[in-house]
Amino acid sequence: MKKVLVLEDEVDIRGFVVINLKRAGYEPIEAGTGAEAFDQWHANPDIKVALLDVNLPDTDGFEVCRKMRAADPHIGIIMLSARTQEMDKVTGLMTGADDYVTKPLDSIAELMARIDSLFRRAGVSVAIDTGEILQGPFRLNTRNRTLEKNNERIKLTQVEYSIMKMFMDNPGKALSREDILNTVWGRDYFGELKIADVNIRRLRIKIEDDPTNPNFITTVWGFGYKWGL
Repeated sequence: MKKVLVLEDEVDIRGFVVINLKRAGYEPIEAGTGAEAFDQWHANPDIKVALLDVNLPDTDGFEVCRKMRAADPHIGIIMLSARTQEMDKVTGLMTGADDYVTKPLDSIAELMARIDSLFRRAGVSVAIDTGEILQGPFRLNTRNRTLEKNNERIKLTQVEYSIMKMFMDNPGKALSREDILNTVWGRDYFGELKIADVNIRRLRIKIEDDPTNPNFITTVWGFGYKWGL
């Protein structure tokens, strides 16, 4: 069974999400506080995706996200928040989230599609190829989905791995934000182009010698990004 952690302190919203997860074939694991979420996570180490509410009675979802991401780079994380300010969305992504959904949930089908996408990237029902991609100081292992720079492992989320593989599969090619969204998030993704920018900013922090002056992932102004050595 595909397990999804649902951290939401509003019982009605959590119940609505849980019912729809069950209908979609998932096994929801419920929590109403950050402490409960960590207890459930430790009791269910096979959880692949977590939905994290931002406003919680004992902490905030950003801190839960940060701790989960530090412990497991492969878990898929979606922030669930009533906040609509751009900075709150960016904060969630920069603390390690893969995606965000704003409450009220206007489209439960959209949320389910995003969960499906994260499960696919987490390796559930995805065929894993074999081999390595070697470019400059980087070694991308497509068997175990890892990245090394100068023989040192760089921890990547599944989204960051997918972006990195896309770039390394297309060296020197300018890729639009739409290209990145369609390849990494899927053509059924209904979110904003901004999510590509924030994830690339996060990836630059991990792989660039100077993230403010990137040499590997360069910006193609007015279009997107390009991978080059």
